[in-house]
Amino acid sequence: MSEQIEELDPAATPEDEAEAYMLDRKAVAAILETVEAGDQAHLTQLMEPLHAADIADLLEQIDEADRAALIRLYGQEFDGEILSELDESIREEVIAILTPQVLTQAVRELDSDDVVDLIEDLEGAQQETILDALKETDRVAVEQALNWPEYSAGRMMQREVVMAPEHWTVGQAIDHLRATPEEDLPDQFYHIVMVDPRLRPVGNVTLGKLMRSRRETRLADILEETFQIIPATREEGDVAYAFNQYHLISAPVVDEEGRLIGVITIDDAMTVLDEEHEEDILRLAGVGEGSLSDRVSETTKQRLPWLAVNLVTAIAASMVISQFEAAIAQIVALAVLMPIVASMGGNAGTQSLTVAVRAIATKDLTGSNVWRVIRRECLVGLVNGLIFAVIMGVVGVVWFGSPGLGYVIAAAMVINLVVAGLAGTGIPIVLERIGVDPALASGAFVTTVTDVVGFFAFLGLAAWVLL
Repeated sequence: MSEQIEELDPAATPEDEAEAYMLDRKAVAAILETVEAGDQAHLTQLMEPLHAADIADLLEQIDEADRAALIRLYGQEFDGEILSELDESIREEVIAILTPQVLTQAVRELDSDDVVDLIEDLEGAQQETILDALKETDRVAVEQALNWPEYSAGRMMQREVVMAPEHWTVGQAIDHLRATPEEDLPDQFYHIVMVDPRLRPVGNVTLGKLMRSRRETRLADILEETFQIIPATREEGDVAYAFNQYHLISAPVVDEEGRLIGVITIDDAMTVLDEEHEEDILRLAGVGEGSLSDRVSETTKQRLPWLAVNLVTAIAASMVISQFEAAIAQIVALAVLMPIVASMGGNAGTQSLTVAVRAIATKDLTGSNVWRVIRRECLVGLVNGLIFAVIMGVVGVVWFGSPGLGYVIAAAMVINLVVAGLAGTGIPIVLERIGVDPALASGAFVTTVTDVVGFFAFLGLAAWVLL
């Protein structure tokens, strides 16, 4: 399948740029019309320029009936890379539609790491279907990879590795590559991994240096300066961090005895990094790991627990308000102004929380700088609190003609924004220390703290000063 190549138009409008690299709506409409007409030849012609990722996007965007009709009509042209690019939520559905012949051809085109990624989230019956479609050697490699812990480097790695003894020359390496059958080499690779007699990796040689060096040059003399070895049990998030931190293109993976068993490439590492970022964003919003392709029941099930948690926190805030019923009954303005204090605190807390969770994920927030970060967020809350205290103090005087009310809301604003900075930074740090995902649980706690403190500070000060 050829890749779609798009030229950038220097005169493109912002609207055009916003849709760059997206599926063309007219093309999608033409494809669906062709599917409805049952014209296989024309469908193949329309789909041929599309990259596998674009076809995967197309399958995710259309409804279930159109998806099934398109896959059946596309038939033998279905590429294994499409399965690799598909969202997990519809992979099982697509695999169930494919005929055994098409599925066999599709999965045999994939590298071992892509096959592992494809089947690890499938049910047992579909896993067996995929494994049966593989050649015996490929099946053994995939099954061995599945024996490693979930979300580990062993699951990420591809077993196809280009290696060479440390005493070889450039000429020997090139001759070896030319003599090796094409099916025994990875589709894409960036390094030759040098190994000692015990198959322990000792360095990487980039293909660029290999091709521009003389044949008699020893591989040991052109090793890449940056070299990282990844244990197979290393957590995939840490692997992605290492690739990003040290600007790696590929890295060898070793077993417990330090022997080379695979390699991880940058595309897989960046996929994990992207998934981790996406997961953090979704969890901060309390929506789990759903996608646009999920059914109503699945989406409801994912969101219901955190809505229930938010209900509990809202009740807790309401209980604080109920303690000051008498004050609110006497000064109606309190009911008008108290949501402002809580809302400002909630927004400020969310800002600090987002920064803290991101810093924890990227390992920028450590024991050596944690107190400095907390102090900074509290000071930011204090400065912002003072600014908005002046604004709300003036609003309280002008709107309700009460200087006392202006002083109360100003003081409450400062208190709540300082607490928001402390809670937004401190809560995710504490949760991370006790082994709870800060992205998943911090939001509910921070909102509770800012609501309770905001209401208590404002209403408590009002009851004390104004009554």
